[in-house]
Amino acid sequence: MGEQPSVKPKKAAKGAKVKRAEPAGPAARSAEPAKRAEPVKPAAPESRLAMVRRARRTNRELAEVYPYAHPELDFRNPFELLVATVLSAQTTDLRVNQTTPALFAKYPTPEDMAAAAPEEMEELIRPTGFFRAKTKSLIGLSTALRDRFGGEVPGRLDDLVTLPGVGRKTANVVLGNAFGVPGLTVDTHFGRLVRRWRWTEQEDPEKVEAEIAEIFPRSEWTMLSHRVIFHGRRVCHSRKPACGACPIAHLCPSYGEGETDPEKARKLLKYEMGGQPGQRLNPPAGYPGRPAPARAE
Repeated sequence: MGEQPSVKPKKAAKGAKVKRAEPAGPAARSAEPAKRAEPVKPAAPESRLAMVRRARRTNRELAEVYPYAHPELDFRNPFELLVATVLSAQTTDLRVNQTTPALFAKYPTPEDMAAAAPEEMEELIRPTGFFRAKTKSLIGLSTALRDRFGGEVPGRLDDLVTLPGVGRKTANVVLGNAFGVPGLTVDTHFGRLVRRWRWTEQEDPEKVEAEIAEIFPRSEWTMLSHRVIFHGRRVCHSRKPACGACPIAHLCPSYGEGETDPEKARKLLKYEMGGQPGQRLNPPAGYPGRPAPARAE
């Protein structure tokens, strides 16, 4: 077949009314192709300078929330802090604090602990878990303190990490809280929060320590550690952060990972922030919460 001749539409007569097309009804509109949505432009990546400023502001605001932040292990001297920190692996500070009074009553010095019968020590520290490995570490480090350091805990990181069962985390706890030497304590809470806050993406504790050390002045390291760990234990939990009750939510790039309803979030708060006892049997002056109960015999 040949092409059909084109038919030109007739012009409306002069003065005649032109009938406008009626707007399409719902059925007709639904048949029309939907307009393509414009892609949402991602927020501009945070600069290094902006992140550092946000991190330092977070530290300042945490200092206002937790002016009483402190190590949550009971101790009276560097040796007790060292032992308590070794025992705190894979358990709570509360459990350690309930266990150490009897331990230190029996073995008050490195010399006493070095001479301990392993089976007797194992029974004393059994509640902290991994008691055989911990007993080996405690007797080993006490022997090293007796034989290599004159029965005194050394105040240098390079010396502390040579002791059995003592790594950088434990050494920094002892240095910062028993000797006043600034150190970053990269435990599970600290690592989790600094990654949530996008101060670092590192997983390895030593790499985390190195990157965070570049953000803050050395003088802030010890107290920063306490504040971050306090916040991780009380508010920013691993599985269900209390986002809706978080005092620094406005600075958190991960806000919304947890419960955002304020009432529900408040029920997730722990220790003194949730109206419960703290972890220390003998908390320092100024702590607003209640002391933890001693272990029932």
